[in-house]
Amino acid sequence: MIIDAHGHVHDPVGTHLALLDEAGVDQAVLFATRPHPERATDLPSYRREMRVLTEAMSGNAGAGGPDGHRIAWRELDEALAAHPDRFIGFRSVRLDESAEQLAVAIERDVVGGGYRGIGELTPPPGRAGLLEPVLRAASDHGVLPVVVHGAAPTADADLVTLAELARRYPTVPLIVSQLGGAHWLTAIELVRDTPNMYLELSTAGIVFAVRLAITEIPDRTLFGSDAPYGDPLLSRQTIERVTPPGPVRARVLGETLAELLGL
Repeated sequence: MIIDAHGHVHDPVGTHLALLDEAGVDQAVLFATRPHPERATDLPSYRREMRVLTEAMSGNAGAGGPDGHRIAWRELDEALAAHPDRFIGFRSVRLDESAEQLAVAIERDVVGGGYRGIGELTPPPGRAGLLEPVLRAASDHGVLPVVVHGAAPTADADLVTLAELARRYPTVPLIVSQLGGAHWLTAIELVRDTPNMYLELSTAGIVFAVRLAITEIPDRTLFGSDAPYGDPLLSRQTIERVTPPGPVRARVLGETLAELLGL
C-alpha cells in the first residue's frame, strides 16, 4: 500500500484525487487548511493565499478570517465523508487554547470524531513548547500520532524542543513534517536518536537529504507530498530515486505509516 503521509484539502477535492491517481497512491493523510493556494490563478491571488499561510504559521488564530478554523474543519469533514477509501483524517487543534481546553478538544473532536491523529500543528517560531499539553492529552488515548510542521518558520531550537517533548511522552508518535525544512541535518539527527519520533519527507529541496534520512532512519521515515505545495508523483519519484526496490522502499512509501495507524 502506498500512502502519502501529508496532504491538505484541495478545492475541488477531485484535483487532489487526480494527483494521487497519477502517482499511484492508494491513500493520503488529509489535514485541514486555511490557505488554498490551489485556488490561485495569478500573482495577486497567490499573494493573498500565501499571506493567509504566513499569518497562520506565525500563530495568528484569525488567519483566514474569524471563521477560518471552522471552515477548514468543515471542508476536511466533507472531503473525508465523500472519499473515506482515499483519505485518512487528522484534525488540528488550536494552540492558543488552554491545556484544559486542548484536552477536551482532543477527546471530543479528534478521538470522538474518529480521526487517526492530530495535526498538522504549526506553533509560532520559538514556541514549540506549546505542544506539550497536546502531547500530554494524546498520551491518554493510546497511539495517537501528532504531526508538527517542520519547515520555516520552525528553527533548530524548535526541533530540539520537540525532541525533548517527545522524550517526555514516549508513547506518543511525534511526526516532524517537511524533513525539518532548512534544518534537515538537525531533524535527521534528533529523530534518529528519539525512538518515538518520525520524519516525513515532503518538499525536500535537496535530494541527498532524503537519501540520508532514509539511510539513518529507515523504519521511521515517511513518504509525503504536502500537496498542494508539493506533488505526489514527484515526491514518490524522489523516494524511488534514492532507494532500490525492496523492503526499505516499501516501508517508506507506506508500510511504516500503515503499521503506525493500524491500517
